[in-house]
Amino acid sequence: MSQGLSLRHVLNRRLCENHRVGYTIFHADELDWQPRRPGDPRLAAELSNAMTSSRANLFRYPPGAVGRRHIDPIQEEVFVVMDGTLTIHMGGGDDPEQHELAKGSVLVVQPGTALQLSNRHDDELRLFIVGAPPERGDTVFLDPI
Repeated sequence: MSQGLSLRHVLNRRLCENHRVGYTIFHADELDWQPRRPGDPRLAAELSNAMTSSRANLFRYPPGAVGRRHIDPIQEEVFVVMDGTLTIHMGGGDDPEQHELAKGSVLVVQPGTALQLSNRHDDELRLFIVGAPPERGDTVFLDPI
């Protein structure tokens, strides 16, 4: 383990991690896609363990998949549509705003905004989601749309 490389780098030659200059590379063909919760059709590849000041995940939503409607009171979130079309409902009450975001679109959501993500289209939806600060546990879950 020379030049500041971690044991993780030695065990997995393609995961590039160097603490001396502060970076981690996740190769697309080696991401660990896992269901978010038992029975959830969405898959996530967690990136947060490599981060110090924010959290991030990659998500795959098959057609028809719907995320949990929630409010994050602390975290600002950025959603990047990498493939497919994101349908997002934002705002409280019984009549939230609905928006369709195509591939390449970026959405920034301020803390305290109710939101629900879904894939209401025929192709898989792929998202990169990053939030800061990296707080966990204060999320308020709401009834779905």
